[in-house]
Amino acid sequence: MREVCKSYPRRPVLRGVSLDLPAGSLVGIVGENGAGKSTLLRILVGELALDSGTVEFRGRVGYCPQNVVLHEAFTVDQHLRYLQVAYGLDNLDRAVELLETLRFADYRHARLGTLSGGTRQKLNLTLALMHEPQVLLLDEPYQGFDWEMYLRFWELAESLRDRGRSVLVVSHLAYDTERLDRVFRLEAGQLREADRVRVGAVGGGV
Repeated sequence: MREVCKSYPRRPVLRGVSLDLPAGSLVGIVGENGAGKSTLLRILVGELALDSGTVEFRGRVGYCPQNVVLHEAFTVDQHLRYLQVAYGLDNLDRAVELLETLRFADYRHARLGTLSGGTRQKLNLTLALMHEPQVLLLDEPYQGFDWEMYLRFWELAESLRDRGRSVLVVSHLAYDTERLDRVFRLEAGQLREADRVRVGAVGGGV
């Protein structure tokens, strides 16, 4: 993306944001709540019109939003089959693999309304990945995860990077950013490259 700008009435949010996501990269964006991170992601996936600038992707895009967009009455399996049709997939092999990786295959026939927040987020992540996107955009992707699942998430993200995928992780906390190839801070409507925090060191809200 190049020089992306977005303003709401009387409030500029993005002031010329530019970023490259090369194949085989794991990149992070951190910033305070209200800094414009979710606005930026919604522009990248086409949910929100930009005021000026350009956005271009090569290949399929997967998006895991911060707010889980799922149906309370549907089972996990129904969500998978709905997206199978939407993505035009021949089978659910990759989805089933992700269920096993994220350790919630036993919930396949459970309705969403019975699941914990962390398990819902596992489904949210699975739906974003099941069509093998070349570019993956993740907004607070590990919210609700316990420590074991948090570590498993990073293993998954790193494996995607190693398979040549472009992965963007957006969070309001600068935490474990040493796991990222590059990390940027979104503030005052612009991206600035930031120092990486060593694994295990907690940065406060930034």
